[in-house]
Amino acid sequence: MPEPSADGLLVLAVDTATTVAVGLARGGTVLQVATLADRMAHAEQLTPMVHRCLDAAGVVPADLDLVVAGLGPGPFTGLRVGIATALMLASALHLPWRGVCTLDVLAAQLVAEHTEPPADFVVATDARRREVYWARYDRRGVRVDGPHVSPAAEVPPLPTIGPGADLYPDHLQAVLGPRTLDPGVMAVRGPELLDAGRTPLYLRRPDATEPTRRKSVLLPASAAARRPADRGRS
Repeated sequence: MPEPSADGLLVLAVDTATTVAVGLARGGTVLQVATLADRMAHAEQLTPMVHRCLDAAGVVPADLDLVVAGLGPGPFTGLRVGIATALMLASALHLPWRGVCTLDVLAAQLVAEHTEPPADFVVATDARRREVYWARYDRRGVRVDGPHVSPAAEVPPLPTIGPGADLYPDHLQAVLGPRTLDPGVMAVRGPELLDAGRTPLYLRRPDATEPTRRKSVLLPASAAARRPADRGRS
């Protein structure tokens, strides 16, 4: 059976960096999309969302040609669920998969929506802790710097889009443009966006870390010296 052409690939896109998002496209045509704003429900809802998109498009998992996974940047738990789901599908179906930067998808949305996008612009998403994930792009939507995580005050003073654009008006120059990721665009553009590799873009160390110093189980000398006397008084 001949391989499908690049224009005819049936692509499933999954991203959980900002919302729970699933997109299905064949070539340049979006077949189905599903989104869920509640990231706390990603573990329970993501796989059913994938199957609903496939069913609604009249295809089965075996029809897929490629899985595109959003690698973030984003929080550890959210990214882990989305990437693990994409990898599980690709492995079970013996499909190729590629990772893309979530911010790149939002940049592609801006370029697709505007005939004259800014010469340079920033895509920002919420990193919490009064910080944002961000990257800088040229007018073609090509990433030229980042991704980074930093306080909003350290983001370049450029037109800014994305879910984080409106969070810190004193520091970010929010302009009209996408505020949520479009999984349909991700499915269409995913095969040609810059390959982000296979490593999730956490950008932060996990909050839970292994202790670097062993705890002693021995009593301090002063405490050990008092023990016999204590036993004598009991």
